[in-house]
Amino acid sequence: MKSVIADYRYRVLCLRIVPVSGSPIYLTRHVRDLTMDGYTYLSAAGFDFSGYSATAGLNPAMIDLEGISGLAGIGYNEVASGVFDNARAYLFATTWNAPVRDEEPIVASLLGKTTLKDGRYVIEEMSLVDALSQSIGLTYTPGCQRTFGDAGCGISLPSITVTGTLTSASSRFIMRDSARTELVDYFAYGTLVFTSGANAGLKLREVKRYEADGTIEVFDALHYTPVIGDAYSMVPGCRKRLEDCRDKYNNVINGFFFANIPTSGEYTQVGQ
Repeated sequence: MKSVIADYRYRVLCLRIVPVSGSPIYLTRHVRDLTMDGYTYLSAAGFDFSGYSATAGLNPAMIDLEGISGLAGIGYNEVASGVFDNARAYLFATTWNAPVRDEEPIVASLLGKTTLKDGRYVIEEMSLVDALSQSIGLTYTPGCQRTFGDAGCGISLPSITVTGTLTSASSRFIMRDSARTELVDYFAYGTLVFTSGANAGLKLREVKRYEADGTIEVFDALHYTPVIGDAYSMVPGCRKRLEDCRDKYNNVINGFFFANIPTSGEYTQVGQ
């Protein structure tokens, strides 16, 4: 049972979105803006909550946020560039005549898949409770099951992170820092994030290819085309293979892989 229930006669839904980086956004379904704790929750003009469902058990609650890009502080570039990826969202009910922040909490969620079409957006949200319903277990795999850089892996990411500035950029996929001296493929499957320029602070990109002359190619296009002088931070990659762990990081002792497991094509051969 909820400890507090908003008065049904004046009940209204409000949503608070807290991005990983950037300023929070405050929304309400009421016809007028509401002020709570010094923050203004913008009225339902150009957006709406849809598909809301919840149960009394531990099944995850879901809600979609739909709207017209450019209104209520949610612009097309913000959505497309990933500013709201993995943002926390807090849906609650309160009374419009005496609003109180989180008076009747409904669901805490993470912003997930985003769809953009004809100037409109739909952002799917999933309740934090959903994390409890995920299947967890260990399996035998040839690839390492560690998360690169976590406590089990033992590699300190800050100690191997490099910084630099671009000396050329030919597209949103390919750029170059001629000052780089690392060997070919060193940063492949690593991560790249910009610290200055139009892409600064946006979600990181996985490196697809790295050449010895400092050429960097990413899997997913940057939201904005980078320019000469843009500063970046980059972490070397790990393909979760024995050769990466042994030859690149000298870290086999912490590797959690089973590189010698025979494949089905091997153990089903006649005579094997």
